[in-house]
Amino acid sequence: MRLHPFYNAERQLRNGWWIALFFLVLAALLIPALLLAQEAGTELSPLHQAAIVALASGVCQLGRRRPQRELWGRFDRRWLAQLGLGGLLGAALMLAPALLLGLGGSVVWSPNPAGFAAFPSLVLLGIWVAMAEELMFRGFFFQRLVAGLGPWPAQLLMAAYFLLTHLNNPGMAGTGKLLGSVNIFLASILFGLAYLRTGSLAMPLGLHFMANLTQGAVLGFGVSGTEQPGLLAPHFDSAPDWVTGGSFGLEASAPGLTFVVGAIVLLYRWQPRLPTPGAAAHPATQDAANRG
Repeated sequence: MRLHPFYNAERQLRNGWWIALFFLVLAALLIPALLLAQEAGTELSPLHQAAIVALASGVCQLGRRRPQRELWGRFDRRWLAQLGLGGLLGAALMLAPALLLGLGGSVVWSPNPAGFAAFPSLVLLGIWVAMAEELMFRGFFFQRLVAGLGPWPAQLLMAAYFLLTHLNNPGMAGTGKLLGSVNIFLASILFGLAYLRTGSLAMPLGLHFMANLTQGAVLGFGVSGTEQPGLLAPHFDSAPDWVTGGSFGLEASAPGLTFVVGAIVLLYRWQPRLPTPGAAAHPATQDAANRG
């Protein structure tokens, strides 16, 4: 049987073409916004980035004649519960290695008055960053990859792309670059698993937001190399950067990497109860048989 280059057996546009269209729509929205920001002498804020990715994703969902809830998950009490569960896991993901470092004497903390003043703005920043990145890396693009290639090829491709966008972050040097790269790659796998297990962006959003907020705005570590004034200010002894993460943050530390691996194993083994018998764990698998 001859395969049609544009349509699958059910006369639906193939997933690869939808991905191409997504990036075309994204570029059509992003390029003018970047030019306007450049003209004004500013940069696109995370809020604007999140809005642009959300709009591009929504337009493509409309083009597919699919409901927006397939992209985000159904907004109900289950969605809120998954958001909260993701938040708890994200906080634990940073508190656990920090506690280990504190008990080992590698890091001590002191109160940071500047962190209290900055905290509300850092919460808002964290919301928009998590929304922009999860929509970009676990939203329409990822979901079409899952439907076209299957979950794990999609996971590996998206993790590589996620890492690529972080390679030029501050602090990406030496041992920190190696550990940070592995950690960022695996963090993408973790966030992807959170989506695949729930069929919703709620858990990855909560996980991503609280991991960043706890690491930076609470504990005072760098967040992927970006310094933030935390409620607490960390003070390092002579422990090497591979232990503490240095200026990059806990993401570039051996303890941080260990707990990310542990969280991946936990989510991989987790089998959440689905709302209806026989429901798919994630919407993209409903058309995974129509690969391409």
